[in-house]
Amino acid sequence: MEFLNPRPGVLYLGIDGGGSKCRATVVAQDYRGSAVAGPANPFQNMDQALDSIVDAAAGALADAGLPSSAMGKLVAGVGLAGVNIPRIFRQVSDWQHPFARLYLTTDIHIACLGAHGGEDGAVIVAGTGSVGYACRNGISHNFGAHGFPFGDKGSGAWLGLEAMKAILLAMDELGPATSLTAAIEAHLSTSGLNVIAAMAGATSRTYGSLAPLVLSQAEAGDAVAQAIVQEGAAYLEALAGKLLDTGADSFCMLGGLSPRIIPWMSREVTEHLVDSRADPDIGAVLYGMAQHERQSLAG
Repeated sequence: MEFLNPRPGVLYLGIDGGGSKCRATVVAQDYRGSAVAGPANPFQNMDQALDSIVDAAAGALADAGLPSSAMGKLVAGVGLAGVNIPRIFRQVSDWQHPFARLYLTTDIHIACLGAHGGEDGAVIVAGTGSVGYACRNGISHNFGAHGFPFGDKGSGAWLGLEAMKAILLAMDELGPATSLTAAIEAHLSTSGLNVIAAMAGATSRTYGSLAPLVLSQAEAGDAVAQAIVQEGAAYLEALAGKLLDTGADSFCMLGGLSPRIIPWMSREVTEHLVDSRADPDIGAVLYGMAQHERQSLAG
């Protein structure tokens, strides 16, 4: 990656933390290592998120062939879901972390930096959650990302929730029959209204696990599943329109759901799609490098 030029003698850490997992990458002139740990959304579970960050960092150091004692030398760029909420940002900022430096930002910011190699750009993330984000000339524009179940339309969690609603309507003969019923019953190893008990109190991640079923049934021609996917795709198209309105001429689609939902989006929108240059954890490294350089120059 020609845009990734670590300063000699400095160990950088990039953290990409979300509701499903935490990915860490250690970068230095002569070292590179990565690792994945558990969920790291501090809005959902602060203690778990902080533990996952440390676990992922330790794994990345080991993968790079570096000792655990190097933890205290890491300059960490950390992008997390949930820190767009000011209270959560302050709590993470006050954390007595084990690193030399920690520079905190949102997961969507590092995703955009990685996707565009540290340059200005726009992204839509469609994974467990959904969000649209653009950064131009130091000004950020954020659309969506209000969290499940209040927002995150078009996301994996949203697809799963809409599918649950649809099969319950079908069971009561208040909505059309759908192949989603059998697919979700098989996935949950239960049947009938017992699906309610199986999903009671479920997390966004659990709802997101139903998304592949919704997409598969839609691709197989089920009208109910197709209607759900089409509604989600239309929302993501609207997000793209907002991003293009900010002055961006293109955008990247990121997140595990993206490859399967892009075919449901209109060509007028997808013609603005460009490939991502790097993953969010690399974007976090770039963020940490830039902030550390700025702080060093400031004195």
